[in-house]
Amino acid sequence: MNYGVLRANSRWLPIGLNHAASVVLLFIAVLASVSFVYASDPANADDIRRMIKQAAKLTRAGSLAEAEKLLRQAVRLDPLRSDAKLELACLLVKERILGEAYDLSFAVAQAEPQNAHAFSVLGTTLLTGGRFAEARVILFNALKLDRKESLAWCGFGLLDFYENHLDESMINLQEAVFRAPDEPDYIFALAQVSARAEKYAEAADAYSRFLVIATNSEDDRRARIKGLINFLRYLGQKEHLYLVNGEQTSVGFELVGNRPVVKLRINKKDEPLNFVLDTGSGMSVISEKTAARLKLKPVTKGGHAKGIGGDGQFEVVYGFLRQVDIGNVSIKNVPVYIRKFHSDGQEVDGYIGLSLISKFLATIDYGTQKFSLTRKDADTKTFRENTALSLPLRLTSSGFLSGEVKLDGVESPLNFIVDTGATVSVISQRVAAQKGISQFVNIEKLRVVGSAGVTDDVPTFLLPRVTFGIHSRKGVVAVALDLDLINEAAGFEQSGILGGNFLKNYRLTFDFKSAKVTFTSINPDQ
Repeated sequence: MNYGVLRANSRWLPIGLNHAASVVLLFIAVLASVSFVYASDPANADDIRRMIKQAAKLTRAGSLAEAEKLLRQAVRLDPLRSDAKLELACLLVKERILGEAYDLSFAVAQAEPQNAHAFSVLGTTLLTGGRFAEARVILFNALKLDRKESLAWCGFGLLDFYENHLDESMINLQEAVFRAPDEPDYIFALAQVSARAEKYAEAADAYSRFLVIATNSEDDRRARIKGLINFLRYLGQKEHLYLVNGEQTSVGFELVGNRPVVKLRINKKDEPLNFVLDTGSGMSVISEKTAARLKLKPVTKGGHAKGIGGDGQFEVVYGFLRQVDIGNVSIKNVPVYIRKFHSDGQEVDGYIGLSLISKFLATIDYGTQKFSLTRKDADTKTFRENTALSLPLRLTSSGFLSGEVKLDGVESPLNFIVDTGATVSVISQRVAAQKGISQFVNIEKLRVVGSAGVTDDVPTFLLPRVTFGIHSRKGVVAVALDLDLINEAAGFEQSGILGGNFLKNYRLTFDFKSAKVTFTSINPDQ
């Protein structure tokens, strides 16, 4: 994620140890076939059915606030009707009001242990909150109760997607679409996974189908998807993308503002370009100025993406590079974004995204300031045999790598993006507002330059301890930012970013295929 220093409306899911234990107890209760029967008020039944139906139309049209108002009215008319509560919970998940969605769906599942849809909604809520283990148990039970439960199939598809099991993800999402062919969310998810699996024509077809079904989605989103469809059609005409030549290379990098900057070459030109290694970006990015200097023409454009800084948006422009050379390896047919860079006094030409280096075992050694890529079987085998030393990563819908981080002052682990392209670490405003964290606020405020512009006077915190796996650092400075824009695209809740001021203390090796990373300390723990 390319931002650096110098450069609660949504309610999150507060699932700590007690809530996790509640999920386990709920599952035990289901296995014991505990059930509760309540009498519903038949007088309001027709009105409530109409409200639920109208709310579904409003949701499909993107009018979430109006749909929520109707569903709350339906719940008030008959507090014992589970269908209205579950529809409200589903809507609240879309609005990322996860705590209330959890409470509603948990209560229905507890009262109606044979209600497969209740478990689907609960599992989806847990998944969106980043509680993967609990979500898997609950979604499995939903399908055990009813194999036709489309929301559970979609949940499993997304869970596989985040854990980088693309083949299984596509199978489960295809099943969800088969069960509910007119549900736009399922088709959109299938399109995302198809694109990640490099099935570009299939992805374009799925996005096109989404636009037909979701006829009332907002204009800029439609423009963004149309631009993406055009780009996917373009990519689909290429025989192969990210064609690799060379098995191994090691190049030096310069550490600038805690960000590793590597020199590479584009399209066989002699000019060396400065690119930031950016594990917070799915696709590589090149600046408008550099693209113009190299006479790179946009392939297509459309709509605006969401990012940090400024007004939170930037124009989406797609480009295509014939070849990228890093040391002794070359990668041909590389899709990129072309974007205006907001200067923080550290001029760079672009950012190396995950897709460019995902076919390699990649090592970033902050101690020796070396960046290494290898495809040798022996290197990969050695890495994978040392699984005890590696930490699992998850892939967000938007292409970020995410891992579980513990903060002193917060009970439960939190999902943080592992971002070598970030100068400093970040916590979300919701985390910053918690009692265990708010006391560590600093007087100093910083300027943040992000992909969408500049934000001034950003509050900072001195976190007493940040832990990733077995690795801890004391006194880590973090800025507090609104991460709602990131979370809308991420698919599951992200509470912060591990930036360069944490990562620079380690030697990192990424195995993108297995979604794992190893941290080796280069400095003694503080």
